[in-house]
Amino acid sequence: MTIKAVLFDLDGTLVDSLDDLTDAVNHIREVFTHPPLTSDDVRQKVGKGARNLVQQVLPDAADADIDRALQLFLDFNRLHIADKSMLYPGIAEALCTLASSGIKMSVISNKNEDLSRLILEILGIDDLFASVSGGDTYQERKPSPLPVLAEIEIMGISPGECAIVGDSVNDIEAGRLAGITTIACTWGYGGADELTGATVFINTPEELPALIAAGFGTRP
Repeated sequence: MTIKAVLFDLDGTLVDSLDDLTDAVNHIREVFTHPPLTSDDVRQKVGKGARNLVQQVLPDAADADIDRALQLFLDFNRLHIADKSMLYPGIAEALCTLASSGIKMSVISNKNEDLSRLILEILGIDDLFASVSGGDTYQERKPSPLPVLAEIEIMGISPGECAIVGDSVNDIEAGRLAGITTIACTWGYGGADELTGATVFINTPEELPALIAAGFGTRP
């Protein structure tokens, strides 16, 4: 089947948000009197939602402190959501090309939905997506296939007509379990070992529209 819709991960796929996430992490670490982490430290911990990230960067904190730190993290991130974040080079052009060719597009992130919508709006690409879901939209988040299957149903297409683009094991596994084409982007936060099993790899955003236009999408 021809691909009619593409689901996108957000952080590490569309947007390089690592520096802003690092600032939010170090804000809560300062509050809890811990030394700051580097962006590379944070890169290895992102991808499974805000609470999971907070638990990793405050590993010995009590549950009540995690709750407080999570709210501090979310509040800080909301105020500084795009101080340093930017679209990866070529992303805007690739999205516009896909949209002009009639491809439906949605975002499925493990970042909270309101923050996902906010950063897409600030970066000026929110109107390109039919829908945006976050880690708190559904009862489960990636790598569960539930968000993927829910978005496919909303779009009114079959799994064979859909692909997911992402930079981590969460994206590839969610797509695999949902029975859709998985496209691993190599410019994001995930290591090569996380992307094993993807249907295909792309090294630049510019490759994506050509891949879709060439009729890619029939699963082997």
